[in-house]
Amino acid sequence: MRLLFLGDMVGRTGRSAVWERLPGLISDLRLDFVIVNGENAAGGFGITEEIFRNTIEAGADVVTTGNHVWDQREALIFAPREERFLRPANFPSGTPGRGSGVYEARNGARVLVSNIMGRVFMHPELDDPFQAVERVLEGCPLGGGADAVVFDFHAEATSEKMCFAHFVDGRASAVIGTHTHQPTADHQILNGGTGYISDAGMCGDYDSSLGMDKEEPLNRFLSKVPKGRFEAADGPATICGLGLELSDRTGLTEKIAPLRLGPRLEETVPAFWR
Repeated sequence: MRLLFLGDMVGRTGRSAVWERLPGLISDLRLDFVIVNGENAAGGFGITEEIFRNTIEAGADVVTTGNHVWDQREALIFAPREERFLRPANFPSGTPGRGSGVYEARNGARVLVSNIMGRVFMHPELDDPFQAVERVLEGCPLGGGADAVVFDFHAEATSEKMCFAHFVDGRASAVIGTHTHQPTADHQILNGGTGYISDAGMCGDYDSSLGMDKEEPLNRFLSKVPKGRFEAADGPATICGLGLELSDRTGLTEKIAPLRLGPRLEETVPAFWR
C-alpha cells in the first residue's frame, strides 16, 4: 500500500499548496491513502470546517490535528460529526470529536489512523500517551481490526517521539511526528518494521519562523516587547511530508522516504515512487 503523510498545513499559502498539488500527487504516484495534519491551516491557528472539507475534497482521507485543534471555536461544533477529522486521542474523556478511526484505502485496505499528543514541554495534564496507545491497539490491532495502523504523534520532544515509536514497534505501520514544523532527516524503519520520522515538517512558507511571518517573532527575541500578533507568512509554500510503502501481508513498512515540493527546500520525491 502506498501511503502519503503531509505535515502541518500553515495558513492560506500552506493549505492552498496542498489543495493544488494533492490531486495530481494521488493520480501520478498512485497513492492508496493520504493523511494531512491541518491544525495550523486557519491563519496558523486551528482549522475551520470549510478548510477541513476542502482538504478532504482535494483527496485527503483523514485530517489530523494537535494542540491548536480548538483555536477556531467552530471546530468544537463540527468535530463530533466529521468522522475523518481527528483530535488527539489522549484528550480527557468527554472532549468533542474522536481521536482514532478506521478508514478504507483506495486499494480496499482497512487503515487505522490515530492522533496522539505528547506531554513533554507541552500539556502534562493530558492522559498518558503510552497508555492511550495501548487502548487504541487493544481495540483495533494491526492484522486484526486493521490492515495498517498509523499514528500522528504530535509532540515537542524528540525523545518522547522516539520512545513512543519504539514502544509500538512491530505493532504499528508507522509513527509520524508532527508539531515542530521542521522536517527531520531521521526517517527509518525500526527493528520491528514500524516506519518512523521525528517530524514530517510543514506545508507552508519556509521563508518564515515556523510558518509565521518572521518580523514579529524576531522582534520578540530582540526586544521582549510584543508589537503585534503572529501572522501566517504568505509567500510561496513548500509541501513537506513522508512517503511509505506498506506490506500488504503484514501492514509494516517496507520503504520510507521524505517528500518535499516547493521553492524553498531541496525538492525530493521517494525514489520508489518515481
